[in-house]
Amino acid sequence: MKQLHTFGTYLKKKFKYKVSKIPLGISGFTCPNIDGTVAKGGCTFCLNDSFSPNLAKNAGKTFLNLQSTSNPILDQQILELEEQILATRKMMKTQWGSQKFLVYFQAFTNTYAPFETLKALYDKALSYDDVIGLSIGTRSDSVTEELLDYLVELSKEKEIWIEYGIQSIYDETLEKINRGHNSLNVEEAIKHAKAKGLNVCGHLIFGLPNENQEMMLNSAKAAYAWGIDSVKYHPLYVVKNTLLANDYKSGAFEPISKEDYIDTLIKAIQLKPDHISIQRVTAGIDDQTLLAPTWCGLPKNNMLNSINKELQKNGFLAI
Repeated sequence: MKQLHTFGTYLKKKFKYKVSKIPLGISGFTCPNIDGTVAKGGCTFCLNDSFSPNLAKNAGKTFLNLQSTSNPILDQQILELEEQILATRKMMKTQWGSQKFLVYFQAFTNTYAPFETLKALYDKALSYDDVIGLSIGTRSDSVTEELLDYLVELSKEKEIWIEYGIQSIYDETLEKINRGHNSLNVEEAIKHAKAKGLNVCGHLIFGLPNENQEMMLNSAKAAYAWGIDSVKYHPLYVVKNTLLANDYKSGAFEPISKEDYIDTLIKAIQLKPDHISIQRVTAGIDDQTLLAPTWCGLPKNNMLNSINKELQKNGFLAI
């Protein structure tokens, strides 16, 4: 039986402590495909607070972008960051036995703001003695050279990760989901970050509109070839008040089945080079906003048990 290389084991081996990620949602952040810079309305599946447990309410109606010349809510953002880190860190220490932490800038596009704002927030997050690094969720079209160079400097002493949403390598799919950029943009961003020596995690979504399993696996193979260090696999699920919900209700979109998702996941893992760690194998939501598929509303352990059974059938140890 083969042991999977997970992100948790990578962190434990490197730092000799149990390291957990503290997810943040900071007011004022948005995306260029929400604010109209590259598109409007956001990705068709995106209701951002459905996957960010720490998403804060926006302070007023201030939204930042790469061209913002001032930030009147920076003090509020710093306060939100402090409150979320302290509360989540306490829970993780008590319930999980966590000893060290990566602060995960998760909700929306966390590089889509003036450099001075980003530096202030990142520096504040790293000021805690038990925070060993950052993981920054973003888009390939929203990272400046100035920021990349700063992250390189931070990486000399801290564990720094940049997480890019790849989703699919097919431009027709990216257009269908209103992504606002093409596959080449993601490929170039990942390769550029890797050329600078940064750690990169890539996000893949299985079950996107009009994609078959061959297409999903081709996306995985391409992401591996681009040089990612870690991967997150997600099923596409439908939540209320999204554009995808309209397609689902009209019959224009059918979610991936649990069986097909697990089969695709196992095959993607079999194709994955051993050095690429796995950060996530599924995703879901357990509240009334979920429309479909119903299996994405199951308790996390139920889905992991199903995945582990198939992993073991294919010669892997359980996660």
